[in-house]
Amino acid sequence: MALVAVDALNQKPFADEVLDLIRRDEVESWETDRILSWAVKTFHPRLTLSSSFGAPEGMILIDMLHAIDPTTRIFVLDTGRLHPATYDLIDRVRDRYDKSIEVVFPDAGEVQSMVRAKGMNSFYESIENRKQCCQIRKVRPMRRYLADFDAYITGLRRDQNANRSQTRKLALDPGMGGIVKLAPLADWTHAQILDYVDEHAVPINRLHREGYPSVGCEPCTRAISPGDDPRAGRWWWESDGV
Repeated sequence: MALVAVDALNQKPFADEVLDLIRRDEVESWETDRILSWAVKTFHPRLTLSSSFGAPEGMILIDMLHAIDPTTRIFVLDTGRLHPATYDLIDRVRDRYDKSIEVVFPDAGEVQSMVRAKGMNSFYESIENRKQCCQIRKVRPMRRYLADFDAYITGLRRDQNANRSQTRKLALDPGMGGIVKLAPLADWTHAQILDYVDEHAVPINRLHREGYPSVGCEPCTRAISPGDDPRAGRWWWESDGV
């Protein structure tokens, strides 16, 4: 654990409990409902769920949290380049669960400066430009938003890709100021995700039916072919040479 994250946590009344659970890795044996119930009890109202509305995992967590505590907060990062289908899903979820979805926007000045200097679609030109765009449109707005929270929930799963294979169900996130990060679905399989969606009629992004396993910004996401890596539709030009 990064020292800066531990230092930030030590100022909180729940610090000892959280650090002990992390050291003993106890939460890895907990079921999803137990993790969410504990999170609500421990961190609410300074708890929020991060959902892209572009993957079924976030929709499942919204459904589960609604049953535990309908007042739990949910946010989505609106980069300004999302698919229309994603905006439609945000409204569908708002209506179904009677929830206020907290839409978080990037700093308009930062976006304007980047676009004026490099153009509308500079992310196609280099990895550096793509990372800059993600920083301005996603990372920084998320960091600013989470500064008012003690913990956040994410839909990351270990079998989504190699970078997520070591995801823990409970951890500290130094990149977000050292707050608590929960991944209650970390050990779920893709089959479990689909089963829950079907069983509970959870609303999902309609682009999943059109070959999009995950849906990010419109210029950076495309449908994939059967058998392709699920992340192959993200930033494909960096590997295709497009």
